[in-house]
Amino acid sequence: MSTTNLKVGIAGFGTIGKVVGQALDQGMPGLELAAVTSGNLEKARNNMSEFAKPAIVVPAEQLTDLVDIVVECAPTAAFMSVAEPALRQGKIVVTVSGAAILDHPDIVETAKQNGGQIVLATGALLGLDAVRAAAEGTIHSVQMVTRKPPTSLTKAKFVVENNIDLTNLSAPLRLFKGSAREGAIKFPSNVNVAASLGLAGVGADDTQLEIWADPGKSRNTHNIKVDACSASFELTIENVPTVENPGTGRITALSVISALRSLTTPLRAGS
Repeated sequence: MSTTNLKVGIAGFGTIGKVVGQALDQGMPGLELAAVTSGNLEKARNNMSEFAKPAIVVPAEQLTDLVDIVVECAPTAAFMSVAEPALRQGKIVVTVSGAAILDHPDIVETAKQNGGQIVLATGALLGLDAVRAAAEGTIHSVQMVTRKPPTSLTKAKFVVENNIDLTNLSAPLRLFKGSAREGAIKFPSNVNVAASLGLAGVGADDTQLEIWADPGKSRNTHNIKVDACSASFELTIENVPTVENPGTGRITALSVISALRSLTTPLRAGS
């Protein structure tokens, strides 16, 4: 394994990106934070000033040329503007934007044609390795039920567009029932877990999803049931919301950090 550090760039320096940057700043073997871009460059520079080894803050169009790995933490709408240039240069893109990949499936072919790679970090999805393994055989059904505190869903695209008032709910309210693909369209920033589950298993069209606003929940909760020829299993994970953005669990940034470590570690636990 090469002793030369891989240079990492972060696109988006908010709830997820800053935590990933801090981990790199504290030291990750084989990796170094080289550059950062953000929708607010001045704010990113202010955040970067707290780091022991500040990286340069650059406009988005300059990031890919400076790094080997791009960590995509930008809003869903900006996914292609970050991922496509990096993949066309054969770089590695680490992202949590499963919904954006579903929305732009051609990005996988872009990676293939140019020798790039998309690494979908999915810390909010317990048991993804088991789902991927089951998909090597035959999966009969995949069902997922997501229950989130109402505060985690107030800014969701579907909720805002339909003027759904989630304040003062006294009982759980089902907002959506359908396929993971439909859910990713209606809740692009809230169901990356469901999108990732679809990509790992039987596909987004055949992955069934329900989304609930549940005043009885204080954590973002996902329950997954898989029935396959090799195994049947049920998984539940309760993610602690971040203070900055309740729709994002704290484990999401940690999953990106774990994905980065796996690129250079001599022992990788899990497929």
